Amino acid sequence: MNFIIGAFKAPCNISITLSDGRTRKQVPLKKENGQTIMVPLFKSQENIIGEVAIEPVHGKKVEHTGVKIELLGQIELYLDRGNFYDFTSLVRELDVPGEIYDKKSYPFEFSTVEMPYETYNGVNVRLRYVLKVTISRNYVNNIVEYQDLVVHNYTPLPPINNSIKMEVGIEDCLHIEFEYSKSKYHLKDVIIGKIYFLLVRIKIKNMELEIRRRESTGSGQNTYVETETLAKYELMDGAPVRGESIPVRLFLSPYELTPTYRNINNKFSVKYYLNLVLVDEEDRRYFKQQEINVFRLLEIS
Repeated sequence: MNFIIGAFKAPCNISITLSDGRTRKQVPLKKENGQTIMVPLFKSQENIIGEVAIEPVHGKKVEHTGVKIELLGQIELYLDRGNFYDFTSLVRELDVPGEIYDKKSYPFEFSTVEMPYETYNGVNVRLRYVLKVTISRNYVNNIVEYQDLVVHNYTPLPPINNSIKMEVGIEDCLHIEFEYSKSKYHLKDVIIGKIYFLLVRIKIKNMELEIRRRESTGSGQNTYVETETLAKYELMDGAPVRGESIPVRLFLSPYELTPTYRNINNKFSVKYYLNLVLVDEEDRRYFKQQEINVFRLLEIS
């Protein structure tokens, strides 16, 4: 991958090539400018092996005080843009001070890399992994090149996955029981459940199930919470009667969910909720919310 770096015309092109780049799975990554690029996918404890090539432009020589490659895991809060919090920082020195006249290649390897958190692009926070090549120079700008990586972490099926049973009630007006078959769901799972109407004395117009994502960043008084409704699924249109049972079957795969993240590096959390909403004929809304755990399933071949 060759790029012109910075606002000036760089005196060289830098390319970063992974040794297994042709066979490694590529996944889409949305950049800050809105563009989507395809980048290599990794999981924690993998080796990252490759080569950096530096090629001077039009016969120019590149004087430098050293060349290095870094593997960085970073968190950026959008309310503090430009400041990255590094939770992973590994460095390999590639060259001692000198001059580069012709194309030069440098192998690199980061072995069994601990990448504890998943790549995440949210409303107020971004967690990313990058390979960063720096050609250090005296008196002029350093030349820098980046290669994005995406990290996914996988979880086996939980041995215990309890069902969710809850009640919604308005005294002498409405009494509903609802049940979901489990409380932990993988990203391609199906939410299956039932809703029972035990008492209905108000005129309900419709009922729907929402999937909501709640992203929390910061802490204390500087906590920012952003809630998105990712899905709305109509369960019922029209008035139910006492004793009626409504089935629930909602596929998660069409929606852009991530796993649940809890207090990642003391910077942010992402949680998911099932929100059951009832609307009566006077457009009053009644709802009951239940947190669920979402994970990326480890597929055993």
